[in-house]
Amino acid sequence: MAWNEPGKDDKKDPNPWKSGDKKENQSPPDLDVIFQKISDIFSGFFGKKSSDNSRPPSSGSGKFVVLSLIVIIAIGWFFMGWYTVKESDRGVVLRFGAYHSVAEPGLHWNPKFIDTVFPVNVKLIRTMPTTGFMLTQDENLVKVAMEAQYRVSDPTKYLYSVTNADNSLREALDSSLRFVVGHTSMNDVLTTGRENVRQKTWKKLDEIIKPYDMGLSVLDVNLQQTRPPEQVKKAFDDAIAAQEDEHRFVREAEAYERSKEPIARGHVQRIYQVSQAYKQGVILKAEGEVARFKKLLPEYRLNPQVMRERLYLKMMQTVLTNSSKVLIDQKSGGNLTFLPLDKLMNKARQSDSNAKQNETDKSSKKDANTKKSARNTSNDGIRDASRYTRSERSNGRNY
Repeated sequence: MAWNEPGKDDKKDPNPWKSGDKKENQSPPDLDVIFQKISDIFSGFFGKKSSDNSRPPSSGSGKFVVLSLIVIIAIGWFFMGWYTVKESDRGVVLRFGAYHSVAEPGLHWNPKFIDTVFPVNVKLIRTMPTTGFMLTQDENLVKVAMEAQYRVSDPTKYLYSVTNADNSLREALDSSLRFVVGHTSMNDVLTTGRENVRQKTWKKLDEIIKPYDMGLSVLDVNLQQTRPPEQVKKAFDDAIAAQEDEHRFVREAEAYERSKEPIARGHVQRIYQVSQAYKQGVILKAEGEVARFKKLLPEYRLNPQVMRERLYLKMMQTVLTNSSKVLIDQKSGGNLTFLPLDKLMNKARQSDSNAKQNETDKSSKKDANTKKSARNTSNDGIRDASRYTRSERSNGRNY
């Protein structure tokens, strides 16, 4: 007979799975009852009556537990909102997913689960490389490698102006480099026009990224490597080496020119100054002789005979001092005269050696020329004086 068939004793439990234990006879609590109890607790906390009048009000211990839980959650939520922005970073704050503000370096607080902060390093200098084979203007293939250095200038635009600012910059750098190389000959790309390629690429890159306003600032563009394909690399290396030798020889010639030109100009200036000094010396000597003869003229007019003898003796002293000849004035022929021939020969040899030394030494030669001019000037003055004396004699005779 089944356990649930009619006719059984109602006092007996028809369910054979139930035991006599009171706890096992209880059914699990209903969810509606649980939610109702929680609602009654909050209602009692805020001073409201329970929806079920038959149920007793919540106890004070339940209110204290709920209040403590709320306070703990609030304190934890408050402390979770503190964050720090580094000196090199700027924090982009989003409130409910929309842009709100930019946090400066330091300690800040934001409502957790409401605001989200994304730090962006604005002082780090980043690098963006690009490389590849490119076609030049004269339809040659070269491999070019370039690197751009940039920095984030506006963190908000860097994050949300475009989908990926770094990737966009890479594409712009590659596009600008290919454009410049495509309008440049292969020889310029490999040798003399590398700096020109770098400058044009930098300018073109700025023109491309300006409309996108990505919050990036390009600091520098470096052309790292330009080389032809491996099949013709050896021939191009020889050509580049020849061009470098040409530039080296030109620089050496310019350096030689710069080293010799000042020396030549110095010699020219020295010769000019020496000539000017010689000119001034001759003029001053002539003026001195003229002044001297002007002073001698009154003395000569007072006593011509004494002045003539004085000038004659002075001139003979000057002439005989520089002469190796011996003059003998012997009125009586009875005495035998000995001449010091050895001393005269040594003096003549010494004079010859001095003359040769003066020819080799420029400064001594100039001094000799100066002395010679001075002697010539003196001789001219003496001749002028003798002519003046003869004219005075003739005038005296006429008188």
